[in-house]
Amino acid sequence: MSITAPVLIGCGEDAGAAAPVEDIGFKAHNLARMAALGLPVPPAFVLGTAWCARAADLRREHWSGALARLESACGLAFGDARRPLLVSVRSGAPASMPGMLETVLNVGLSDATLPGLVRLAGNPRLAWDAYRRLVAGYGDVVMGVPARAFEADLAAVCGGEDERELDYAQLRDLARRHLETVRRECGRAFPQDPIEQLEGSIGAVFASWHSERARTWRQLRGLPDAMGTAVTVQRMVFGNAGGSSGAGVGFTRHPSTGEAQPWVDFLFDAQGEDVVSGRRSAPGHEELASVLPRVWEALIEATRTLERGLGDMQDFEFTVEQARLYLLQTRTGKRTAQAAVRIALDLFDEGIISREQALARTGELDAQRISQLQIAPAEGEILPQPLAQATSACTGVVSGPIALDEAAAREAAVAGRPPILVRAQAETADIAALDCAAGLLTQRGARTSHAAVVARQLGKVCLVACEALEIDLPAREVRLGGRTLREGESVSLDGNTGTVYAGAVHTVRVEPSRLLRRLAELRDPPAPAIKASY
Repeated sequence: MSITAPVLIGCGEDAGAAAPVEDIGFKAHNLARMAALGLPVPPAFVLGTAWCARAADLRREHWSGALARLESACGLAFGDARRPLLVSVRSGAPASMPGMLETVLNVGLSDATLPGLVRLAGNPRLAWDAYRRLVAGYGDVVMGVPARAFEADLAAVCGGEDERELDYAQLRDLARRHLETVRRECGRAFPQDPIEQLEGSIGAVFASWHSERARTWRQLRGLPDAMGTAVTVQRMVFGNAGGSSGAGVGFTRHPSTGEAQPWVDFLFDAQGEDVVSGRRSAPGHEELASVLPRVWEALIEATRTLERGLGDMQDFEFTVEQARLYLLQTRTGKRTAQAAVRIALDLFDEGIISREQALARTGELDAQRISQLQIAPAEGEILPQPLAQATSACTGVVSGPIALDEAAAREAAVAGRPPILVRAQAETADIAALDCAAGLLTQRGARTSHAAVVARQLGKVCLVACEALEIDLPAREVRLGGRTLREGESVSLDGNTGTVYAGAVHTVRVEPSRLLRRLAELRDPPAPAIKASY
C-alpha cells in the first residue's frame, strides 16, 4: 500500500531510509540515507507520491502533526513572531526530473515573522532578501504572476548592479515592490498567513507534475505519468547569510572524465536556485576552498562518506550557512561513457564496489563508445581560430547551424541539420528545443545548472558562461569574438576545451589506451603467479 502518512527525516525516530523509493521519491529517500550516514541534513517531512494524483484531497490535518514534529526537532515554531521556522517545499519523483518540477523557498516569512528572523539571524539583509525571494517565488509558482513582472522590479532597484550588492534597505524596497506587483497582477494580496503559504506551496509543487515541461521530459525519457512526485518540506538553511555563506552543486568525481576529484560550482551569498536556474555563472570550488578551507575539507570528507555509503559517484547540492555545511540532495551522477569506465575501475580499486559490480557497470562499454571526438586539422590545413571561450559542462565536439529559439531549432532539425541552440541563459523550458539540437551554448549559467544536467542526460555538447557571446534576438544574430553571425550560420562547440569556432571543424576519434588496458584487466585479470616449491 502506498504511504499517505508523512515520513519524517532527521526528526528523531525516522522511517525515511526504510520507505520505498516509489513512495517518497529519490530525493527524500536519499535525504534519509544521508541522515543515516551522519551527514548534516536539515530535518524534514515528506508527503508521498500517493498524494500527487489526489492533491485536491490533501488537507492541513494530514500534515499538521508532521509539522509539529519538525518544529520540535528545530526548536522553532512555524508562524511564530519571535522564533519563526522557515521551510523549503521541494519536489522529488522516483526518477530524475532535473528542474522540471517546482520549488518554493523561505515559506513562512511574512510581515509578522520577519522581525523574528532578524533577531534570530542578527542580519536584516538576510531577512529582507529571503522575503523578496519568497514573494517572487510564491507569486510565480503558486499565484501565477509572470516572472518578468518581478524581473522588472529587480531591474528597477538594481540599476544594473549585481543583486548580491544590494543593501538591506534596497532589498526592503524590492520586497515591497514585489508585494505590490502581486496585488496588481492578481487582484489580491500576497498571503500573510504562513500556514496558507505552506498549503499553497505544497499544492503547487504537486501540480507541477502536470506542467508542459514535466510532461515533455517524461515523454523523452519514457517515464510513466502515473509515477507522480513526492513533496518534501524541509527546514530552510540560508546560503544568503553573508560572506561566509553560499550555495553549491557538485559531483563527487568529474562527470566527463571520471577524475577522482570533486567537481563543484559555488556562489557566495546565494541560495541554491541561483546556481541551478542558469541565470548566473558560478565559479568552481577554488574560491570556496580558499575563503572557507574548513568547509571545503568538510565537503571533501562528505563526498567520501557519500560514495562509501551509496556505492557510486554522486551529484549533490549543498548550502553553507555562516561557515556551516548542510547537504540538501544527492543522487547517482550522470556521466559520460568514458567517465563511467574510469569511475567504476577506480571505485573497484578503492574497495567501494566489487569486481562484479564494476563489470556490470562497464559491460556494454567498448572502445568505440568510450572514445572521444577531438578537433584536429585536416590534411594540409591548420586549426581554425577560436571565436570565444566558455565553460564546458559536457565534453565532445559538435557542429551545426545557430538556432535562437525552439521554432528555429525544429526547422533546422527537420531539414536534417541538428542545430546549436544559442541562449542568453538555458532554462528547463527549453527542453523541447534542446532535444532536437546537437549542442547548447549559453551566455550565462553554471556547469551544474538544471539545463546543463539535462543536456548531459540527453548526450548534448554543452558550453555555458560564454562571456563574449552577445545575442540580438530582433536582428536574429549573435556576436562572438568581434564577429557577427546570422541565425542559420554554422558554429562548432568543443566541449573538451570549452572553445567556440565559426563553421564546421574536422575531427578525429581518439581512444583512451590506458583506460582500455585497465578495462581489459578487469574483464580478464592476469592469473596469479605460481610460486615454485623446492
